[in-house]
Amino acid sequence: MSSYRDKFYITTSIPYANAGPHVGHILDPLIADVLARFHRTHGREVRFLAGTDEHGAKIVRKAEEEGKTPQELVDENSAKFRALREILNLSWDDFIRTSDKERHWPGAQKMWKVLVDSGDIYKKKYRGLYCVGHEAFVTEKDLVKGKCQDHQKEPEAVEEENWFFRLSRYSKEIESRIKSGELEIIPETRKNEILSFISQGLEDVSFSRPSKDLSWGVPVPEDPTQTMYVWCDALVNYISAVGYGRNDEKSRFEFKKWWPADLQVIGKDNLRFHAAIWPGMLLSAGIPLPRRIFVHGFVNVEGQKISKTVGNVISPETVAEKYGTDAVRYYFLREFPSYDDGDFSYKKFEERYNGDLANGLGNLVARVAALGEKLGEIANFENKVDRMILEKISEVKNNYEKSIGEIRLNEALARAWELISFADSFINENKIWVVKEAGELAILISSASFLIIQLTGLLEPFLPGTAEKIKSQFRVEGSSIRILRGENLFPRLG
Repeated sequence: MSSYRDKFYITTSIPYANAGPHVGHILDPLIADVLARFHRTHGREVRFLAGTDEHGAKIVRKAEEEGKTPQELVDENSAKFRALREILNLSWDDFIRTSDKERHWPGAQKMWKVLVDSGDIYKKKYRGLYCVGHEAFVTEKDLVKGKCQDHQKEPEAVEEENWFFRLSRYSKEIESRIKSGELEIIPETRKNEILSFISQGLEDVSFSRPSKDLSWGVPVPEDPTQTMYVWCDALVNYISAVGYGRNDEKSRFEFKKWWPADLQVIGKDNLRFHAAIWPGMLLSAGIPLPRRIFVHGFVNVEGQKISKTVGNVISPETVAEKYGTDAVRYYFLREFPSYDDGDFSYKKFEERYNGDLANGLGNLVARVAALGEKLGEIANFENKVDRMILEKISEVKNNYEKSIGEIRLNEALARAWELISFADSFINENKIWVVKEAGELAILISSASFLIIQLTGLLEPFLPGTAEKIKSQFRVEGSSIRILRGENLFPRLG
């Protein structure tokens, strides 16, 4: 077993299970999957966690609309999110559900008790505006013409007695941890955004709601009149999944081994929850903070926010069935700037597909395979590789790994594509297709094949299915290589 230093624990925010997934849910698990696969190829023991957030008033209302129980609704929608594993070829190691009474509830209830013991849970009457869409209290300044900007609905005026978490106590400490880099927020713009928010002073947050209004959730320990609000429920999934709250020896070992998370992947709408409330809870509980939080932008569709009203809700399955899994992975990882919002359209998708995948990667592999198959087995092929090619590969790998480290995945793919352009130039300059002499052709094909093999290693975290297909065509055994033609990797569209 590897040492704790050789482990890599990566999590995604957990989507709300009031409906199934759309393309806006793709980035979290896809980014995490690439990084998980990258770290596995570098010999680290990886734990990649995904899951679903399954409690709250919105779930109850949606279930009533559909004539189902809340449990039936979340079972159905959680299964749809789990299906993304196959649709997008994701490699998560674990999938946590907040309705899981055996794995998750003990952790949420333990966290509550520890916060009580720290003196950071207290009860008070509260009057505020409650947005059911957000499952959160909002203020007048959050509204536009009296309505929530995201849901275009007026919030409900609510007056009730709730338990509160003393988040205000931890403002300065959270700010200090972020400024020092102990809790690293990527990118810098999001770090500055959360620091600006914290500098105004964090307010205590409502941590429960009356059970009569919120019956579907984790009960507050020793207070059956109250149900845990989202913070002490959903956020705890990151530690409940690795054993927190379960007292058997295996669970204690798992928690000690995996926490703190090395990276938590979230969307920008989750920044305040994960970089303010979550660290406050952990500090109160005496639990280490995660090491890094990566914040990506939104997925828009043809320039507009995804909305049922607009009618631009597209399921990942629809796109994957039409173009293939790796084409979907490539588009969202290459077209979308890792630090900002990105836009999906079928037109842009097909341009990327034809330009980068069909005419680029697919054409390169097909050209070299067609010429290389004629040679049979090439012995000692690596010794025939041109030094210029070795230098180019080294340069590209260094830039690629730097981009991965900075979580600029679109740039990492751009670095990999440099090898495709370089390989095409090498083939064209040497006019490999007209070379007749077997020895000379073997030298040239060895160089081109070596480029493709190294490229495949870079592509593996991004396009795992395609990488496997290429490996099956360029078969290295010991110091020899045998090249076989295969099916077109990416048939041109239109």
